[in-house]
Amino acid sequence: MRCVAEERNRGRPIVRTPLSWLAGRYSLGAKSVRRAALGSVVASIAIIVTGGIVRVTGSGLGCTDWPMCTGETLAPTAEMGVHGAIEFGNRLLTGALCAVVGWVVITARLQERPMPAVLRGGWAQFWIVVLNAVVGGVTVWMRLSPYIVAAHFLAATLLLTAAVYTWHAAYAGADGNADDDADTDADADGAAGGEGGEGGRPVARIRSLSAALVAVTALLVVVGTLATGSGPHAGDSSDVARMPFDWTAVTVVHGALAAVVLALAAALLSALPREGFGAARRKAAVFLAVLLGQGAVGLVQSLTALPSLVVMLHLLGSALVWTGVLQVHFTVERAASGHSGLPGGAPLPRARGAATHA
Repeated sequence: MRCVAEERNRGRPIVRTPLSWLAGRYSLGAKSVRRAALGSVVASIAIIVTGGIVRVTGSGLGCTDWPMCTGETLAPTAEMGVHGAIEFGNRLLTGALCAVVGWVVITARLQERPMPAVLRGGWAQFWIVVLNAVVGGVTVWMRLSPYIVAAHFLAATLLLTAAVYTWHAAYAGADGNADDDADTDADADGAAGGEGGEGGRPVARIRSLSAALVAVTALLVVVGTLATGSGPHAGDSSDVARMPFDWTAVTVVHGALAAVVLALAAALLSALPREGFGAARRKAAVFLAVLLGQGAVGLVQSLTALPSLVVMLHLLGSALVWTGVLQVHFTVERAASGHSGLPGGAPLPRARGAATHA
């Protein structure tokens, strides 16, 4: 650390920030950054679910303005009733989310061994939270335009993406390149090499299946917002415009994409060798189970006129599906490369940590 300071000091003064001042005096253990990163994943999922609660309860305009709740008050008044309380409570959760993300940044900065990937992920989350808050304000100003509501959900999904990346990087930064996968041995080199894994299956095909799985799952999420924007849950009890799509047709397309995701996940699981890809196989199996559960919930909500509770479960399931597909992809990339493998240069986490929290 001193060498870095001396290098930076050549020809120009060192700019000290509050975080660098703290890092020079205090340090935190690896568990702290792991817990903070996991907390950001949980908080990102929670903000998706609470946003869904606002929508299905018709509380989207419980606060009629933004950033103030009304033109004159920051908080809702008694006359605004339960809808105002629900919408304002969701806004308060954004502050809590900022605190969680801030703790991720602090714990990453105070590690004895630098964790640049976690630090970048933490700051990315912070700015995405700001973006999501602004989009939420525009949603109120536009009186719950279904297109802006869809953008609001996608921004929350982007936040979840950054949180999962940071969580993986936190485990990797604490553990280095260690891997507790019992079957990662000499055979792993053959599985991770360019010629292919067990049974002659090329690694290129595995990586292509993994990338395709992420891409189609992302498309599934986007089409899901179109189904929501065309459905009855507008987010307010007043007459709110909906997307000009046939809800039944969009739902059929959404279901067809879900079937493609299921097929890709099954194909990937079948293609993954046991040696060197054990963690990826376990995560792919968990992802398949979550995907089947999500499909069952989606089918029930479509056949039962979209009851609010089932819609909420489907929203939770969408967040878990997206988290799961990212876990599978990151782990496949690490196993395929044979050493470090997160996009951006950070290695992926140990299999046990990621699988336990899936």
